[in-house]
Amino acid sequence: MAAPTVLITGASRGLGREVARRLVEEGFTVLAGVRDPGTMKPLPGAEVLPLDVCDPASIAAAGASIRARHGRLNMLVNNAGILLDSSEDALALDPVVLRRTLETNALGPLALTQALAPLLVKGSRVVNVSSGGGQLSAPSNWAPAYCISKTALNAITVQLAAALKPRGIAVNAVCPGWVRTDMGGPGAPRSLQQGADSILWLVLKAGPDISGGFWRDGRRIDW
Repeated sequence: MAAPTVLITGASRGLGREVARRLVEEGFTVLAGVRDPGTMKPLPGAEVLPLDVCDPASIAAAGASIRARHGRLNMLVNNAGILLDSSEDALALDPVVLRRTLETNALGPLALTQALAPLLVKGSRVVNVSSGGGQLSAPSNWAPAYCISKTALNAITVQLAAALKPRGIAVNAVCPGWVRTDMGGPGAPRSLQQGADSILWLVLKAGPDISGGFWRDGRRIDW
């Protein structure tokens, strides 16, 4: 029986790379989606896939490559993301920054999932890496573009879960927490391993009937 195939976007570093590394250890066929393959350090056992989630041509090429080489996709982890604002509040939010952030953090995962949906099989899982900053139940007064983009990603998660439910495909959002990565910074309270654990629970351990939710550390959290 062929190993399940998983695509992780933003896999050149941080959480994406850690998730990819651990899924290689689990025996998955791992496709490491990276915008610039030349900047990625070798990741033994993973297949590097050039992919810019903001570029329709790049998405189409990635889909064609997956179809030709593997024929299907069992798991999709939409991890690629950017943080362009930090200390600003909504009154100082630059619309250009908001548009760029939405393009990568929300519209990119939507476009990629739409393009790869024909390759997903019954029992497949889509995991959207979100953030507690996107929770409407606990509003934040920092990085408004980032937080708005993650709220949008959560809404997209709910819509995709409903659209893919008839095919037996689960779609969930996950909050890995504030993690010590290039984005999170050295002062973050959670390790790379802890953040990856939260994502991997949805990939490896969640039941097939779990879909349309927002999760952290294997527990459902409020939107």
